[in-house]
Amino acid sequence: MSATISSAPSEIKITETQCFIGGNWVPAVSGKTFATINPATEQEIAQVAEGDAADVDAAAKAAREAFENGPWRTMDARDRGRLMYLLADRMEAEIDALAALETLDNGKPLKDSRNVDLPLAIDCLRYYAGYADKIHGSTIPIRGNHFCYTRREPIGVAGQIIPWNFPILMTAWKWGPALAAGCTIVMKPAEQTPLTCLRMAQLAKEVGIPDGVINVVPGFGPTAGAAVVKHPQIDKIAFTGEHRTAQIITRDSADTLKRLTFELGGKSPNVIFADADLDAAAMGAYVGLFLNQGQCCCAGSRVFVESSKHDEFIEKLQALTARRKVGDPFAADTEQGPQVDQAQFDKILSYIDKGKKEGADCISGGNRVGDKGYFIEPTIFDNVRDDMSIATDEIFGPVLSVLTFDDKDDIIQRANNTFFGLAAAVWTRDISVAHEFAARVRAGTIWVNCYDVFDAAAPFGGFKMSGYGRELGEEGLKAYTENKTVTIAL
Repeated sequence: MSATISSAPSEIKITETQCFIGGNWVPAVSGKTFATINPATEQEIAQVAEGDAADVDAAAKAAREAFENGPWRTMDARDRGRLMYLLADRMEAEIDALAALETLDNGKPLKDSRNVDLPLAIDCLRYYAGYADKIHGSTIPIRGNHFCYTRREPIGVAGQIIPWNFPILMTAWKWGPALAAGCTIVMKPAEQTPLTCLRMAQLAKEVGIPDGVINVVPGFGPTAGAAVVKHPQIDKIAFTGEHRTAQIITRDSADTLKRLTFELGGKSPNVIFADADLDAAAMGAYVGLFLNQGQCCCAGSRVFVESSKHDEFIEKLQALTARRKVGDPFAADTEQGPQVDQAQFDKILSYIDKGKKEGADCISGGNRVGDKGYFIEPTIFDNVRDDMSIATDEIFGPVLSVLTFDDKDDIIQRANNTFFGLAAAVWTRDISVAHEFAARVRAGTIWVNCYDVFDAAAPFGGFKMSGYGRELGEEGLKAYTENKTVTIAL
C-alpha cells in the first residue's frame, strides 16, 4: 500500500485560533501558542492559543456570570431550544466547510466527516433542542397536609473535556444536554484537534447564544484540563478519554465534590456464533474495528469466532481488508486516513510488534504506509490468546485480534474477562442466545447482529473502567441537572 497525499483544499479557512471567553476571541494570558498538525502531511496547520489556569479562570468566571445573571438559565425553555436549532441549522449550512476542517485537523476521510460525523452532531443538537422545554419534575403524595413536588434545575457551570477522535461529534454530545438543561460551559478541546470546536463557538455566537454561555479554552491536559477540573466555580466535569486520566480527575475534583460523568475506553468483544450470517458478521467486524482508523473507544478489537467457522470467517475478513484504500483523506475513494499524531502512530506500531513477539500470527498488514504522514496498514492478528497484550490493552488503532471459542458459557466469561465494559456485540440467529448474551455480558451497549449503531436518543456509556454516567438520551440530559424537592404546608 502507498499513500499519495495532496494538499488540503485551498478553500479551508482557519479563522478561529484563540480562546473564546465571554463571547470574545482573546489570546492566552501567557501569550503562548501551540501548533496543530495535519496528520496526513505532518505539516503545521495553524498556531492555536495555549490556554492554562489563568485562561480557565477567566472562562469559569464568564460562565458563572452568565449562569447567575445572564438570560440563558431563566429564558423561556422554548427560546433556548430555538437557539439550539439555529446552531444546528447553521452547522448544516456550513457542513462541507466543517467537514473539511475536521478532516484537515483529525485526518479521518472527508466522506466520513461529511456523511457520518457532521450529520450525527447536527442530529444530536436538534434532539436536545427538542428536549429543552420538556425538562420537568413530578408531584409526590406524602403524609400530612402537604403538597410536594420536584424541580429539575441546571447543575450550573459544566466543565467539558473532549478527545481527538471525534472532535465535532464529541462537542455536540457535550453541548447538547448542557445547553438544553440551561447550563453554561467551559470546554477544553483536545490539543491535537481544536479547530472545529473553536469554529462551532463562533457559530454559536453568530446565531445568538448569549455571551458567556459557551467558553472554549484550547490547551493541554496537565495545565488547561487540570485547571478546569480544580476550578471552584465549575460544578460538573464531563470527560471522554482514557481511564488513567479519569482517575486523576476523580482525585483532583474531590475538594470541590464536582459531579462527574466519564465515557472512557474499551476492549470490546465481538462474538460470532457458527449460526450467524457470516458475510454480515465479517462486515460488522471490519467496520467495528477499522472505522475511524481504529480510533474508537467502543472498537470491536477482540473478535471471537466459533471454531467451526474460523477459516471461512478469516477468508472473508481478509478479502475486505485487502481492498481497503489507505491514503489521502481528501480523496473520494479513501477509506482510511492517518492516525491522529506521532504519539498514537508510535503506540500502535509498538503493539503490532508486541503481538508478533508474543506469538500471534500477523496475517494482514502490520506496517507503515508511505514515508510521510501517520498511516498504518489495517492489521489482523490470528491465533491470539486472551492474555496477550493485543487482547488485553486498548490499542486505539487499526489492529484487530481474532480468537476462537467452542462453548457459549465459556465465551461469555471470556467476553467479561476485562476491566473495561463499554460495548459488546453478538452475531447469531438464535434469539435465546442473543438475549442471554445481552443479559450476561457486562457492558453499557450490546449490539445484536450489528455494530456501531448510534442514535442521540440511545444512552451510551460504560461499566467498570469504561466510566460511569451516560451520555445521550434522557440519561445524558439528567447528568446536567440537579433534582430539587419542594414541600409546602397546605
